[in-house]
Amino acid sequence: MKKDPNKGYIALLGWSLNAVEAAETFDRRYVLVAPDWAEAYCKEHNIPYLLWNYERLNERSMEIAETLKDMGVDVAIPLFEETVEWAGAINSVLLDNPRLLGHAMLMRDKSLMKRRAQLGGIRVGIFEEASDRGDVIHFLKRVNQALLKLDGDPNDPIHFKAFDKAGCLGHRVIRTPDDVDAIPEEEFPALMESHLDGWEFAVEAWIYNGKIRFLNISEYVTLGYSVFVPATPELEQYRPRITAEIEKLIKTFDIDFGFVHPEYFVTSDGEMYFGEVAYRPPGFKVFELLERAYGFNAYQGLILCFDPKTTEEELDAFFPREVVDAKGYAGSFGVYPRRRVVSRLEVPEETEDHPYFDYHELTSPLEEIVTKRTAFGTHWGLVYFYGDNPYTMRDLLKRQEELDYYV
Repeated sequence: MKKDPNKGYIALLGWSLNAVEAAETFDRRYVLVAPDWAEAYCKEHNIPYLLWNYERLNERSMEIAETLKDMGVDVAIPLFEETVEWAGAINSVLLDNPRLLGHAMLMRDKSLMKRRAQLGGIRVGIFEEASDRGDVIHFLKRVNQALLKLDGDPNDPIHFKAFDKAGCLGHRVIRTPDDVDAIPEEEFPALMESHLDGWEFAVEAWIYNGKIRFLNISEYVTLGYSVFVPATPELEQYRPRITAEIEKLIKTFDIDFGFVHPEYFVTSDGEMYFGEVAYRPPGFKVFELLERAYGFNAYQGLILCFDPKTTEEELDAFFPREVVDAKGYAGSFGVYPRRRVVSRLEVPEETEDHPYFDYHELTSPLEEIVTKRTAFGTHWGLVYFYGDNPYTMRDLLKRQEELDYYV
């Protein structure tokens, strides 16, 4: 697509083919700041790129910001968790706003984030930091003492989350001291929090000039396994309250532009609790689900909401109306082998024959022995569904948990 020199020049940090395709077919100039293993692909497909090692922090770390500034780049967009801090550091130079680095650090540290939320009057569960296993056992005991548990009663679980890992990685549910022994050293320091019984869901909000431009509610069927958009009417009924919570979040975290992906709980008595917030696209290909449901490209929405040269007219014309403009419901299921030894991929017949089955991104197993799932683990690939009834979608996604894809 022809690029408009009067619009912003965008740097995409990380690697996402779908984000690159979105930028290719959009009117903004862009450059991909990619890890070195992506070089051959970028050359072959004429993708404008700069190589950068995101794992190396040293005295040359400022170089990437200076290089992008010299190229005339206006803003950097993080595509995944590990590039959020880099984007903050680069944008503090490009946009001449030193606070953006601190802002990015806040979005990466789960404990700081909870404190900031608390200071802003946002409801959170009980939480503490842990520097070793002893801290975890102490917290588990204290929480259960507070709940007046007697000796022999099963413990109320606590959640353990490595400070800076994305989503389900490093997220463990701890019930016993034995669970604590299984935590590897490298996951410390970490955040511990009390368990909230309730309905967990996620939000995706595109923000510009401190205002929400589009707000999606993603309904989890089972955390770490499945999600669909838009949500059921039962969850959508909370939209006015969820919108108010996101506005509080924008104010508390001083968010002027970009995109947030927070998670919340609604408890049985209707109270809403803040879980955490990310400043990057969500997992489980929710951006792709939104495109399937609504027809707009969520990555292009990301570019619009980061670009300082975006106009109000562009934003109005770009985003659809929430829920009413959705043509259907789109969901994804993360497949994890249920057997310890597998030899091949076999998509269940009942899944392939279902009218809502769309396609899958699963590959044949590389190894026969399935490694034990630590914490919530990482799925082996996604299966996509699309249809016109949210309840059929919810039941279908739940059903997938009982099926074997790898046999």
